[in-house]
Amino acid sequence: MLMKHPGRCRFPHGHSRRVEIVLSSEKLDENDMVCDFQVIKLAVGEFLDGFDHAMAINSQDPMREALESVEHRLVVLKDEDPTTEVLARRIYEFLEGVLTQGQMFVSAEGRSLRFSAEVRVERVRVGETASSWAEYAR
Repeated sequence: MLMKHPGRCRFPHGHSRRVEIVLSSEKLDENDMVCDFQVIKLAVGEFLDGFDHAMAINSQDPMREALESVEHRLVVLKDEDPTTEVLARRIYEFLEGVLTQGQMFVSAEGRSLRFSAEVRVERVRVGETASSWAEYAR
């Protein structure tokens, strides 16, 4: 729900979004990759799952109190509407934080995975429809 939107987007509605993450590195790792795609899935999977089948709202939305009493999958964004642009920025910032921490991940097969120190987030693109998206980059 986009409380700041003058049109129908201020009412409850949903989207099936597509997230694209572009990473870069000055050099390839020992496997001749920027990074293993599996580490990207492990790094952002749980974070993105928090938005799946959830109602996202602005913390200032007048409907917040009513929604909090009935909606268990509620994502409350502090003073921001959950626009595609805001979601792209939040995913970017989350992944940037993961890279900064140097966090280790363990695959289902028991392999230890992490991003190399050279990997950087270039941009995050979040698609709202087949022909509209927003990108965030620094």
